[in-house]
Amino acid sequence: MPQSDLVIRLGGEGGEGVISASDMFTAGAARAGYDIFTFRTYPAEIKGGHAWYQIRIGKEKVGSLGDAPDILVCFNQEAYEIHKDQLRDGGVLVYDPDQVKPEANGHNQTQYAVPMTAIARQQDFMRGKNLILLGALCQLFGLEPAELEGVVRSRLARRAELLQKNLESLQIGYDYAKRNLVKQDPYYLPPIEKRPGRLVMSGNEAIVAGALYAGCRFFAGYPITPASDIMEAMARELPKLGGVMIQAEDEIAAASMVVGASYGGVKAMTATSGPGFTLMAEVTGLAGMSEIPLVIVDAQRSGPSTGMPTKLEQADLNHALYGGHGDFPRVVIAPGSVEDCFRQIVRAFNIAWKYQVPVIFLSDQSLSHRTESLQMPDLSTIPVYEREAPTAEDLANYARYKITPSGISPMAIPGEKNGMFVSAGLEHDEYGHPDLDADNHVAMTLKRFRKLETLRAELEQEPLPLHGDPTAPLVVVGWGASEGAILEAVDRANAKGIPAVSLHLRVLNPLPENQLRSFFADKTKILVVEHNYSGQLARHLRASLGIATINVNKFGGLPFTAGEILARIEEEARG
Repeated sequence: MPQSDLVIRLGGEGGEGVISASDMFTAGAARAGYDIFTFRTYPAEIKGGHAWYQIRIGKEKVGSLGDAPDILVCFNQEAYEIHKDQLRDGGVLVYDPDQVKPEANGHNQTQYAVPMTAIARQQDFMRGKNLILLGALCQLFGLEPAELEGVVRSRLARRAELLQKNLESLQIGYDYAKRNLVKQDPYYLPPIEKRPGRLVMSGNEAIVAGALYAGCRFFAGYPITPASDIMEAMARELPKLGGVMIQAEDEIAAASMVVGASYGGVKAMTATSGPGFTLMAEVTGLAGMSEIPLVIVDAQRSGPSTGMPTKLEQADLNHALYGGHGDFPRVVIAPGSVEDCFRQIVRAFNIAWKYQVPVIFLSDQSLSHRTESLQMPDLSTIPVYEREAPTAEDLANYARYKITPSGISPMAIPGEKNGMFVSAGLEHDEYGHPDLDADNHVAMTLKRFRKLETLRAELEQEPLPLHGDPTAPLVVVGWGASEGAILEAVDRANAKGIPAVSLHLRVLNPLPENQLRSFFADKTKILVVEHNYSGQLARHLRASLGIATINVNKFGGLPFTAGEILARIEEEARG
């Protein structure tokens, strides 16, 4: 029987078109009605170095990048040498014979040679090499070329001089495979019914869409991988909604501009990555002290300093939780999927505006650039909150920083009649006037932190995000982009008769501590899966809840597969 759920990996030289070809094949599969999930990794250089891209395609929801590839497409010999041993036994190798010399088949592989370089040279259009490959893949694996044609037309709509040549290349590749390659493998993507309301987005695109839905009308940022897509999209979209995007001179200025806009009553956001997030620490403290809403997206990347800027890691959690000087409340949120990027960035805005606190939104490189299929969210279920405005009674003697049981004080907009107040980084009294008295500092610190307790009480009312049997003795705890792999690993463990449940945290600070302590009380094994060396979430849970955790860490710049997590579940279950 043909297998229509499959994993395809393409590898080659950075700048050679591996990423763009993969993107187009992904878009074509999504147009055909398939669910898709992608992962890409590429060098930091503009051109050169090794890049690869993995696409998982399924008739039903696919939530992770899969394990070993069923189909390996190699643009050059280096790609073949790097990935050949990871190809599934019985898988398919597609290669350019001008660039790749494969070994004798020792793994029951099917091999298809597609001389895309030679054909492109004959056509005197080397830029069409990737389209020749895509045409051949359509023929080999059943994807309708019309779906790819639609993708090419939309991407080259403004480049009429290239459109026709690329379409010809696509057809030439399709015809070559039809005439010269004999189908010998079981992988095939037949036409399927297209489902209405399906979207295909990257994590960064979902963050932008969610922020705009939440009411964001000002964005300031400074370019940095992998967050730059957010700034570029905001530059396109905000003016259409009457908003403004500013490319600041650096990250400090960007965060400061966002605080200024927010002070003026405009919902605002910035996005950066690790080094830029570090620079924003002082402004984060200012927002905490002056109780001005601030949303910072930190698209984490691998390593300290410049590190590996195009690779995955989840190593900024400690900085998000504790970075900065002095004590001030902050909220930390991490989405688990592309769809969740939309939902959680709306939550980030809601919390920032309701509680008047800095909210740090932790994405990462894989989630930023990952493409997923998702159902159009039901917006009627996603509320948007505004900040609490002072009443006429409040404005009769307006105390901007009035001490309240919830810690939240109504916030006037500058220019509002009788709503004048002083707002600065200095400690202040209820009216905003500088006041360095010890008793006042104690009272104001308690007021500011009381907001977290108010929010924590809200979170305690939400059901924990569990998957699997909640009574299972073994629990897999995760955060961020690893959610899909964890869910799949738990499902596979349960199918094997190993009781397991997952808990994927979205709000990492504050934690619903009472609920978590109750849930963990009867667990014998608590595995904490995260992409860092030091086990930052595990340490946070141990410090907050006093529980014993087992670290499951990966920090090479590549994501967990479900198989890797399953192996660890099986190991711990045996122990």
